[in-house]
Amino acid sequence: MKRRSFVRGAAAAALGTPLAALAQPAVTLRFHTMVSPTSFVWTAMHVPWLDKVERESAGRIRFERYPAMQLGGTPANLYDQARDGVADVVWTVPGWTAGRFPRVEVFELPFMMNSAEATSKALWEYVQTMAPEEFRDVQTLATHVHGPGVIHARERMVRSPADLRGMRVRGPTRQVTRLLAALGATPVGMPMPQLPEAFTRGMIDAAVISWEIVPAIRLQELVRHHTEFPDGSPSLYTTTFVMVMNKRRYDGLPADLKRVIDANSGMATSAWLGRTQEEGSTQGRQTAIDRGNQLHTLSTAAVEEFVRLSAPVADEWIAEFARHGANGRQLLDAARQLIARHGRT
Repeated sequence: MKRRSFVRGAAAAALGTPLAALAQPAVTLRFHTMVSPTSFVWTAMHVPWLDKVERESAGRIRFERYPAMQLGGTPANLYDQARDGVADVVWTVPGWTAGRFPRVEVFELPFMMNSAEATSKALWEYVQTMAPEEFRDVQTLATHVHGPGVIHARERMVRSPADLRGMRVRGPTRQVTRLLAALGATPVGMPMPQLPEAFTRGMIDAAVISWEIVPAIRLQELVRHHTEFPDGSPSLYTTTFVMVMNKRRYDGLPADLKRVIDANSGMATSAWLGRTQEEGSTQGRQTAIDRGNQLHTLSTAAVEEFVRLSAPVADEWIAEFARHGANGRQLLDAARQLIARHGRT
């Protein structure tokens, strides 16, 4: 054996890497999102996913990691950054571009979600069958939702919809702000990263947000009251999330690296993201308890009042589709059937 071949083979053996893998060029992809590098979403969801893809590609896929909007722009720009190639992969909220993804909004209607894992499976199937055109200009890797939405208030505990009257309440998406208006609150739409400043400057009195986000933005220090829906009750609301990739970058990958991306995409990955995000609720909730904040679980009667007052939000969503010649009722029924079929996990 020639010395050069021997040295190269010894190096490969020492690294535990096949020669064929060493011969292939690495692909560097830029991953961009808005959450902070200390957040539960980043450390428990994004980093494990990125590490897994790198590992399963034998290091031939490498990620440059940009949390907290480090590539610039605003959270609402993230989807377009993936489409246009500013970033290669992004994780974002479709609802931050109001009205642009109307079919997906059905999952953000009141009292749709009962389990983040099951609902994330349903969302993935729904996007593939009922709304593929909404993401036709990117490669969709995963779609999911978070755990139950919680009402967090500075000065006043919310024990019924009546307590929301006159309160300026932050909502993450168009459908959630409509819900808040239907409940009597004054809705204020804004992305999650803006919440601390909005509370500090007195721009809002309360916010709806899931528990796992609370520690990352230190929300437990900005509010004193937290209102939850009882276990077994559908969630007041949820938010949809997507992980998408620039289509040209995906199409340009070698076939074996496409298979690595594909193996870490789809329904199973969507379910894992939803389940993991909901599991973060325990840690987030504990930070409020440790702070000495007050937690309240709504009574059955209060939940029924929330459901009754929020019903027109779905009717309004259906009417919007009718004005454009589409059948919103059919889409709503399809989403509910998929959630029921995937079941409460």
